[in-house]
Amino acid sequence: MRAKITYFVLAAVLVVYFVLVGSRGVLLIEQGTPLTVAFGAAVLVLPVIGGWFLWKTTEFARSANRLARELEAEGGLPVDELVRTPGGRIDRDSADEVFAKRRAETEESPDDWRSWFRLAVAYYDARDTVRARKAMQRAIALHDGRPVRAQG
Repeated sequence: MRAKITYFVLAAVLVVYFVLVGSRGVLLIEQGTPLTVAFGAAVLVLPVIGGWFLWKTTEFARSANRLARELEAEGGLPVDELVRTPGGRIDRDSADEVFAKRRAETEESPDDWRSWFRLAVAYYDARDTVRARKAMQRAIALHDGRPVRAQG
């Protein structure tokens, strides 16, 4: 719950920032000189890109949470079997061991969104967030029946 609150607070701060930046872009365009109009248009691009990125990130998080709820209802969420250090951090060897199991499971069932979801969690636990995101995107696409791009 704390992560959701943090996400919404940061998203709200970003939206306020986008509005402020956008208003500055409009003010520059209203100046009417060729230079300020060009700068104003360039400034307006920033909130558009930021808004798109915020939208896509929120859409990804909602889809991943939807899959997690469905998997939890089925009783298929991955069990936390990771060894932790006294400070609470995940032991790297433990994460690698669990990752190997999840990868084998996914290789056995490459079209099962559930195995890709669990693999994404294993990637995340192994601190490989780029591959975790790609695996989760694949799980979402498989679940939703969308075409899946080849992993590379």
